[in-house]
Amino acid sequence: MFLLLLFAQLLRTTNNPQLSGGPLPIIVIIGILSWMGVARLVRGQFLALKTKEFVEAARMSGAHSRRIMARHILPNAASPIIVSATLRVGAAIITESTLSFLGFGVQPPAATWGNMLKNAQAQMTYAPWTAIFPGLAIFLTVIAINYIGDGLRDALDPQHTD
Repeated sequence: MFLLLLFAQLLRTTNNPQLSGGPLPIIVIIGILSWMGVARLVRGQFLALKTKEFVEAARMSGAHSRRIMARHILPNAASPIIVSATLRVGAAIITESTLSFLGFGVQPPAATWGNMLKNAQAQMTYAPWTAIFPGLAIFLTVIAINYIGDGLRDALDPQHTD
């Protein structure tokens, strides 16, 4: 989180108006700083799957490494990767909202949920709905995306049983 705040502040202080307040730099920063967990997951899945019997059978039948990866390992590793990606989307929404709320994210007049929550602070005593609805929108969106990820895991993972 510290690096995220540092990069966001560095982009805010640039004189380039395209980099200082728009959503694209925040998207790039969140993407750059959040790929490592997915990379570890992909690596772990590939290492676990390469010792399975169906991979050994494909190797013994003379298949090349690229074919084994494309036809056997990647389809079996896709389920956890897709689920992780959907969970990361929810985390990115919360991260962007947090950055905008703190003043490091997308700058006003752009309407983001974080900016709406920041602007609602002054009105909380007489108009609490100005904070309730953006907060509820964040909550419902993240929960919906997490349920989509859970449904995709159930649909794509043949080994998962609940």
